[in-house]
Amino acid sequence: MTHQLMCHVLAAEEKTVAEQRVIAVVGATGAQGGGLARAILADGGGEFTVRALTRNAASDKARELAALGAEVVEADISDEASVTKAFDGAYGAFLVTNFWEHGSPDREKSDAATMARAAKTVGLRHVIWSTLDDTREHIPLNDARMPTLMGSYKVPHFDVKAEAEQLFTDAGLPTTFLRTTFYWENLLGPMAPARAADGRLTLALAMGDSPLAGIAVEDIGKTAYGIFERGSELVGQTISIAGEHLTGTQMAERFSAVLGEEVVYVAVPFEAVRAQSFPGAVEMGNMFQYYAEVPQFNAVRDLDAVRALNPQLQTFGLWLTAHKDAFANS
Repeated sequence: MTHQLMCHVLAAEEKTVAEQRVIAVVGATGAQGGGLARAILADGGGEFTVRALTRNAASDKARELAALGAEVVEADISDEASVTKAFDGAYGAFLVTNFWEHGSPDREKSDAATMARAAKTVGLRHVIWSTLDDTREHIPLNDARMPTLMGSYKVPHFDVKAEAEQLFTDAGLPTTFLRTTFYWENLLGPMAPARAADGRLTLALAMGDSPLAGIAVEDIGKTAYGIFERGSELVGQTISIAGEHLTGTQMAERFSAVLGEEVVYVAVPFEAVRAQSFPGAVEMGNMFQYYAEVPQFNAVRDLDAVRALNPQLQTFGLWLTAHKDAFANS
């Protein structure tokens, strides 16, 4: 390559980098934010670049993102000054909270409000709020099918995210509301198929005969990337996502095919989940009851529409195959 041609190539590359728009990714070292950060970074010729927000820029995950080309900055979503600084100069932002870090609806709404104010201050042009459905629209507080929690919620970590949507609307922010669902990654832990006393592998879920809308967590990030690529046409819209809708029996069949031995589905009563001693057990029982008894949750999750935003959307079988080794010693 001649010196003159090399200069032209370098100039073109510099122009491309200069024209890339910055997406500030909250929770970039976590599940959803990490999926988005990696999706953007994997598309080297794309129109966006990543500013990864984390509370600890020295963490292993933060260093991995930096090595992949992300700009890593420290920020705390409870600290408006740090978030405003981290958002400054960005085109858009992906906003997510982790309810399970604190279990407080008030803290959840406060952090959402902090991010909304910061986004408004710097004039972000597109915000994605990672949210969930308001369970009370279908199971009101006076519905005795499940207990009311904290005086105001049926499934707090769902309902409070839905409540927080109004904060972005009231702020006049150009926001897309990305409603997520059950992570298949949950099946890699205590919810994985377990060996029963008779030696058979059993998949125990509190879903009865109803289909569960599940998704690979990395596909949440990839779908968010697709939303940013579509841009302003999705501002103000709610995008509800899933990777596949499967009953417990169908999920067990997929497990059987991948693991090479029979996996049997066992339907766990909702009350049995609520009776467990782990923190959040009652909320988990309510959540699964909501999944199982409210068909509208699945109905608004059009898989073809999700695939239009994320052509790489995984089926449960593909996800299982990719994680086969994690279940090998069950």
